[in-house]
Amino acid sequence: MNSDSALALVHRLRRLAADMDQFGAAFAERNGLHATDLRALIVLLDADRAAIAATPGWLGAQLGLGSAATTALIDRLERAGHLIRAADSADRRRVLLRVQEQARYLGWSYFGPLVGRLVTPIRGFDADELETVERFLSAMTEAVRDGDAARDKLVR
Repeated sequence: MNSDSALALVHRLRRLAADMDQFGAAFAERNGLHATDLRALIVLLDADRAAIAATPGWLGAQLGLGSAATTALIDRLERAGHLIRAADSADRRRVLLRVQEQARYLGWSYFGPLVGRLVTPIRGFDADELETVERFLSAMTEAVRDGDAARDKLVR
């Protein structure tokens, strides 16, 4: 692939990311959430699917937030009924964050139709094509995260 084609693909990825972000921003605005609140809910739902114990410190690290900002975020989400703090049954000193069913329902009612529209064309790809797409998305994710790490080193 030549550099013009690669750059065109990067621009398409950027456009897709912007469109997804705009879709999420509309959901957040409609439901009185900050953009960070939505990101937190997505991170927490992903953690739940992956059986990751989500603590306030873990959530803050995922979002790049300090302790005070993470506490304020959790307080907002808790007041809105989107999550609860629960004592870890294995270590009662540790607090776990759990997304409430009403938040799952709210998210699914808005994002579910989009997920359906995304899954439909995916089904048109064969296993080899999907493996290539997975490799591509993993490489793009790694490149972005490497860039974040490099930027963070410069900022400090």
